[in-house]
Amino acid sequence: MSERPKVWVSQPLFDDIVARLHDHFDVVQVPEVSEHGPAAIATALREVDGALVTLNERVGAAEIAAAAKLRAVCNVGVGYNNLDVPALRARGIVATNTPDVLTDTTADFGFALMMAAARRVTEAERHLRAGQWQGWNFKGLLGADLHGSTLGILGMGRIGQGIARRASGFDMRVLYHNRSRLPADIERACKAEYVDFDTLFAQVDHLVLVLPYSAANHHIVDAAALAKMRPTATLTNIARGGIVDEAALADALANGRLASAALDVFEGEPAVDPRLLALDNIVLTPHIASGSLATRRAMVELAVDNLIAALGAGPDAGNPPTPISTAKDAKRPGTA
Repeated sequence: MSERPKVWVSQPLFDDIVARLHDHFDVVQVPEVSEHGPAAIATALREVDGALVTLNERVGAAEIAAAAKLRAVCNVGVGYNNLDVPALRARGIVATNTPDVLTDTTADFGFALMMAAARRVTEAERHLRAGQWQGWNFKGLLGADLHGSTLGILGMGRIGQGIARRASGFDMRVLYHNRSRLPADIERACKAEYVDFDTLFAQVDHLVLVLPYSAANHHIVDAAALAKMRPTATLTNIARGGIVDEAALADALANGRLASAALDVFEGEPAVDPRLLALDNIVLTPHIASGSLATRRAMVELAVDNLIAALGAGPDAGNPPTPISTAKDAKRPGTA
């Protein structure tokens, strides 16, 4: 009998879903939430055929250099800037992610963060918990309305479109900027108007960032971009931390050039810039935009489906449902 393929599961996920892997593979699963450095990841990948990883694990050329058997790396997450896709592609290693299943949950949370920033919800709670509330104050903790305001969305993929659809219930005007303009029927469905980058920043009352991270997008929201915004505006980031120059954001918030912000993602996470922690006019959450029980289970289900199929097993053998790159792409290194 031939030896069964071996797979590595980098974090504890949902045991009943991960159990499906045991039907096809020998499974090595990390039993506790762990931080894996490059050397540990390289060691874990050295003897396995496939891996199920999370955003915490960075897999690049160094980590796969000695992984002679590795055929698939399946990410539990829609973003995959933790994966060096060109390096995986060059080796013919399948890479996958988990889009779609988290769209609505993430859009819900993005809208909630935006509302919390606009209405100073977490600031007000800290005020109350600290015993500073001395009775109703007509002018105390005044925030900004969402209804009837102008919403800006930078990055109009599935999640951006979900946020735009939610905005219609608040009678918001929706402006967006994207790498490419959406088809007219999608614009109509989202009631969204395409504008250029500068116009977006200059005209919105509330800006939500939902674009994928790339080297080209690193610090795309910098001091110059923030200077275009109204001092009464809010900024919400549910994309990736490196999109925002956090030092420039902290400076704008501290000096009244921006009313408030809400961040679910950070450039150095899990570390958070202490300048952000010192501010009252910012909502900070620990990368939980997709964090509903149903959605996180769906993400793991899809990642498991991907890994089973990528290693040639199950009903979709050889055709993982949501590939980023396939083994065939190694022969075409210029493909995306």
